[in-house]
Amino acid sequence: MVGDRTRWIAATLRRAGRRGSVLLLAVLGSMAGPVHARGSELRIRVLRDRLTLAVAGHPQVYLYGVIDAGAPQRFARLVEAGRIASGSDVYLSSRQGDVAAGMALGRMIRRAGMATHLGAPRKTWPGAGHSRAALCVDACAFAFFGGLYRWAPSGSDRLGFSPAARGAASSRAYLKAMGIDPDVLADAANASPGAVQWLVAERLEASGAVNNGRLPPTASYDLASPTPSLDLRQVDRKGEHRLTVTCHPGRTEVAAYEKVGALRARQIVARGARSYLQLDGRTVLPSHRGVSADGDTLVIRRDYPPSDLVHLLFAGSIGAWVDGRSAAFRDGFTIHPWGAYAKLKVFYHACWQAAPWVPQVAGRG
Repeated sequence: MVGDRTRWIAATLRRAGRRGSVLLLAVLGSMAGPVHARGSELRIRVLRDRLTLAVAGHPQVYLYGVIDAGAPQRFARLVEAGRIASGSDVYLSSRQGDVAAGMALGRMIRRAGMATHLGAPRKTWPGAGHSRAALCVDACAFAFFGGLYRWAPSGSDRLGFSPAARGAASSRAYLKAMGIDPDVLADAANASPGAVQWLVAERLEASGAVNNGRLPPTASYDLASPTPSLDLRQVDRKGEHRLTVTCHPGRTEVAAYEKVGALRARQIVARGARSYLQLDGRTVLPSHRGVSADGDTLVIRRDYPPSDLVHLLFAGSIGAWVDGRSAAFRDGFTIHPWGAYAKLKVFYHACWQAAPWVPQVAGRG
């Protein structure tokens, strides 16, 4: 197959002539292509064409086959050469390999801020096999948990460990360094017998072992001021999202901030028909006002009823959105405050003490 391709390229270059040859070589060089492997080696396929970047927003790197001892060095060379970019989406499918090499790949993936998914290679790629399901076991699983952003397995894809691979002291130390609790993974494994313990997606999500594209939220507050304030932030693949809450006597001020660039911020303000908050998907306080551009940041402000503050702070998701005059235009973000509830509770009580409000009428909310 490689010989046929080589002969085709040579014949095409002869027909193209010198200038055409230069152009054709440039095009071929910009095309996504595999890094070929021989024998039992990890195959690396990089997709960074215009269509991939337009649809996915990031280059895609497929790692499939056997994770051999030399795989980290080949991966590192591609990173150093700029073939594999920081922030890429890495798709993994490997049933066997060198555990130490899998950890080394995971460390490089984390340093480069990459995201990890399970994903089978396309059938037409060399060494792809016939299965459309991705299986990621042991060495592959360690590489997967190196992702800064980690997507839970879906469909027929499966992620798992053999008991020996996960129980080793070096394995536990690696997982802890990646921010993964090894005992949580044991809880997330299914109870069916077999050499491989498959990890259940729902349990991985509940434990935070996968984050589906968003990092844990952070919350800080100023409780010494006469008007206590809260700063809630979350980083996802689109950037950092921020929500502030300030408690005043008789009213609570909520502001949402999203950095979109100065030009886009002005465009959103000009085209926006209404803005609103969303609590667990429920629209709250819609208005044609309350949106502004502050430099490169889009800002949505609301006066929020103090008696409803409990619903805001302890929602499963808090969104801030701007709609346009057509359904095609919508801009904003959603924060998932799971993991920050302890600090939110402290702020809620400080807010009550500084500016107490009339309790809700029974049955409301």
